[in-house]
Amino acid sequence: MPTGVHLRDARQQLFDAAEHVLLRAGPNGLTSRAVTDEAGCAKGVLHRHFTDFDTFLAELVLDRAAQLDAQALALREAVGSGTVSDNLTGALTTLFGPVPVAIIPLITFRDELRARLRQVMPNGGIAILAQVTAAVSGYLTEERARGRISADADIDSLTLSLVGGSHLLFADRDPGRPPAPAAVGKLVDTVLADVVQRRPR
Repeated sequence: MPTGVHLRDARQQLFDAAEHVLLRAGPNGLTSRAVTDEAGCAKGVLHRHFTDFDTFLAELVLDRAAQLDAQALALREAVGSGTVSDNLTGALTTLFGPVPVAIIPLITFRDELRARLRQVMPNGGIAILAQVTAAVSGYLTEERARGRISADADIDSLTLSLVGGSHLLFADRDPGRPPAPAAVGKLVDTVLADVVQRRPR
């Protein structure tokens, strides 16, 4: 990496490199050496910008979690349009993309990373899953307010079923081979069947 590269550029290069390593080699393959080799820079570059590797990983997770905000906003903007099932099927397919799915086990396997994430964000120890959960819960709450799902629908239970079930569908796959949209749609339809059928007409 040329000397004089702006800090922001160096950080993003390292984050992008870590993402590539994570998708290719999984959490066990994500080491500081693998990241700097992927980025094509000296190992010292990473340590010049981050206190240690866990700090780097925490900032990587926060950066990628923040990217889910735009997708969560798109789901909220769909309130009242289309069908609840189609909106959630599309959103869950996007929110559980290859990078978020790869980051979740990274967080699970590294105690220090979870501890650092908890210090900087609510529910940070389960970042990514927390982002998806908040997006789905917020969407369901607004659809309930509009009468598109039952007034007595248990939003917390529905959210846990949708997020947990979707995570299982996406996690047991090789990167780049997500479940078919029909499989996600079937899960969503099954979870929502009762609350959609009983909603006021």
